[in-house]
Formats: sequence, structure tokens, C-alpha cells
Amino acid sequence: MNIVITGANRGIGLALTKAYLARGDTVIALCRNSSDELRQTGAQVYSGIDLASPELLKESLTRLNISNIDVLINNAGVLAKESLHDWDPNTIDYQYRINALGPLLVTQCLLRYCHRGSKIGFITSRMGSMTDNGSGGFYGYRMSKAALNALGVSMANDLKSEGIAVALLHPGFVQTEMVNNAGDVDTATSAKGLVQRLDELTIETTGCFVHANGEALPW
Repeated sequence: MNIVITGANRGIGLALTKAYLARGDTVIALCRNSSDELRQTGAQVYSGIDLASPELLKESLTRLNISNIDVLINNAGVLAKESLHDWDPNTIDYQYRINALGPLLVTQCLLRYCHRGSKIGFITSRMGSMTDNGSGGFYGYRMSKAALNALGVSMANDLKSEGIAVALLHPGFVQTEMVNNAGDVDTATSAKGLVQRLDELTIETTGCFVHANGEALPW
């Protein structure tokens, strides 16, 4: 299968790249800045894909050597820690650009390479859930992931007739640089679960919001 992954240079994206390559799939790894570890995987690496620059993103994506996409994983994301009394509109805007607007634009640009039976995964977070929010804070991140969830549900409805399934996937609290490695699950374990969830995804379950471990999550 041909797998396209954004934010593939580190963390969950790098682990997903390795997981798919290990089972013989072709991976097209997209990132703003590549890494030695990513280049050593053998994936087809395209750097300079900057989700924060909508005006340049479409141009960057047109130079990809792609003819067919079986699975598109919108993984790239950022996190800041605003509170009610300590916040910066610039960081909130940046999180929205990367976490919500970016995945929409990437998918719109690459949709022409998808086909009936293709799957689209959005790496979201349970922090975008209204029901699950019992602690507040993290305004930019929560808002951007809630927007991403809304995007995923709309896209699932729009693409259902075309036979393209969509999933909103929470990776777990993963040990990555984003959280200073404070998570409770390593990247390889998270990636394994995410791959399983995408393998299981069907047009009947399109639009689902699910944990990497298979648990259905509340909106």
C-alpha cells in the first residue's frame, strides 16, 4: 500500500513511518524539516511541507511524486499551554493553523490521489472532546483539536459516497518531545495501535473518534 504521513520526521509520525515500512508498505513521508532518523528509514521523504503557510502549501504538495494514496495520515501537530490568565493569541493562531487548517488543506490537495477504498486518518486528541474536558486550560490546543474533530466528521460525511473512510484517532499520552517525554506510552506502541485502527476502519465506521487502543471516545 501507499501511505502518506505528515509530520513524519519525529515522534508518532516517525514511528508510523517505521511501522508501515516494516510490513512492506511504501511510505511518502512529509515534514517541514527532515531528520537523520527519518532519512535512514528508506521512506520517500519530502521536506519543506509547512502547514503554517497555506499560501505555499498547495505549491509544495504539487511537486510530490504521487500517483495513488491508499492511506493518508494527517499527523503533524503542535502544542502550547495557555491558561485563562496566561495566553498569547499568536500561539493559539499557530496551533489552529497546524492542527486544524493544515490537515484540511493537505487533504484537499491530495484527495485527487485517493480512490474508493482509500482511508484518511486524522491524529487528533481526546483534549478536543467536550465531554472529556474536566480540567480546562490548554485553550489553543483544545480548540484546534475540537476543530479538527469537526473537520473529520464533515469529511467523513462528504466522502462516504465516494467510498473513502475517515477516522479521528487519539494516539494516547505518548512519550514525545511535544510533552517532554512525559507520556505513559512509547511511540512504537502508539503507532502499532493507530495502524490497527486504520486497518479496521471501514466505510461503515467512517467518522469514528477512537483511541489507539480501540476505545471509542466521547465527543
